[in-house]
Amino acid sequence: MSLRRTLAALALLAGCAATSAPASAACRQALALALDVSGSVDREEYALQLNGLAGALETPEVRAALLAMPETPVAIAVFEWSGPDFQRLLADWTVIDGEAALSGLVARLRAVRRTGSDPSTAIGAAMRHGVALLDKAPGCWRRTLDISGDGEHNSGPHPREVKKTLPPDLTINGLTIGARGESSTDGIGALVGYYTAYVIHGPDAFVETALGFRAYEAAMVRKLKRELESVVVGLARPPVPEPAGR
Repeated sequence: MSLRRTLAALALLAGCAATSAPASAACRQALALALDVSGSVDREEYALQLNGLAGALETPEVRAALLAMPETPVAIAVFEWSGPDFQRLLADWTVIDGEAALSGLVARLRAVRRTGSDPSTAIGAAMRHGVALLDKAPGCWRRTLDISGDGEHNSGPHPREVKKTLPPDLTINGLTIGARGESSTDGIGALVGYYTAYVIHGPDAFVETALGFRAYEAAMVRKLKRELESVVVGLARPPVPEPAGR
């Protein structure tokens, strides 16, 4: 079954869950997307990453997933990060409640131009910033932080220490980017292992992989589809009945 047909069927089932959800829940998922702009990311790679995210949001399957439940939409914010004190908001919280909102977000991302930043890689600081950003999101059933990166932490708080302070219901997913390009898997296994051990956190957390920045858009599509589908499936799952006699 195609993603579009699957989402349509699940959205009908999830409607029942939506009617019983708390009134304060304005959306089904708050999704904060964090892009690595440390010194290892050159000008071309910066553009491939940013345009790759914009392109992923425009693909028909991701559009369908985002717009599947307009009564309980997804909210998206995007920031870039590098050193301990560099986090730059590219798009503040945008509720994707229709085509116009999604197109507006894509246009804002495509209009971004790079500025100077700390060349170091402070994943722990990016995690803290992302959690603080999620605290300012609209009321949502699920909160997810996505951290893209092409290297391990080398400055600021260590990710393992930050993980100890995170609430259990918050999800952090990773998108690791191979530094040697699409033709080589050298080093990507170690980076995936690093993210798995120290970065990802919470319900259904996972690591997606891009073998180089030219593969970033396709990896982002895979990641967004997986995240958005998992929320709809979770909402559509029927409650477990109480045992007889209780």
